[in-house]
Amino acid sequence: MSGHSKWSTIKHKKAAADSKRGKVFTRLIKEIMIAARSGGDPDMNPRLRTAVTAAKAVSMPSDNIKRAIMRGTGELEGGQIDEITFEGYTPGGAAVMVEVATDNRNRSVSEIRHMFSKNGGNLGEVGSVGWMFDRRSQIYVNASQISEDKLMEIVLEAGAEDLRQDEELFEILSPPEAHSAVLEALEKAGVAVEENAIAMIPRNTISLEGKNATAAVKLMELLDDHDDVQNVYSNCDISDEEMERING
Repeated sequence: MSGHSKWSTIKHKKAAADSKRGKVFTRLIKEIMIAARSGGDPDMNPRLRTAVTAAKAVSMPSDNIKRAIMRGTGELEGGQIDEITFEGYTPGGAAVMVEVATDNRNRSVSEIRHMFSKNGGNLGEVGSVGWMFDRRSQIYVNASQISEDKLMEIVLEAGAEDLRQDEELFEILSPPEAHSAVLEALEKAGVAVEENAIAMIPRNTISLEGKNATAAVKLMELLDDHDDVQNVYSNCDISDEEMERING
């Protein structure tokens, strides 16, 4: 919707404005370690291939990537990471999913629960909001480098399902199995990718305004900044005017 921003777009812009390279590296190393449990060869392991591609996109040294893979496969010590997904609601009733990767499950559960309760959110049972999201390949491209028609031609031929524009960004959505093919098609066409991931995309969005919008953004930013949190997904939709007010 023109003039509105989904949380995924808000989060992308926030990450682009941050200089938290260490945080980005930590998240990607954990993802590589977890993915490598299913096999250390990226060509045979789609999740690992996606993680390695994302790591290379932020210029992570190849030695770091190699060590993370070896920890995940058990060739090096230090690969004991638990995955936990929290589901719940923000103030105002928007759905939120929080993916955590941690070496201390009890600590992470306690801290995430505390964040929800202290900031007006509500945790739900497993599956309470997961049905509102679909797992999709999500790729961001800066709109200044290519026309929408040309980009659509490239990505649809490679297996993408949808192309959306939010101000200066194109968001390309595809089935997870088409992720690598779409990335390769973009690379072949000389189109630079700003960010790519296999993400949880909301089927529908809920608009938040006023105090609810402020409180929801605060909660999700706190969650997103937590050291053990890998991803925060939400179906909230907040107008540009509201975001300017919140950020101001």
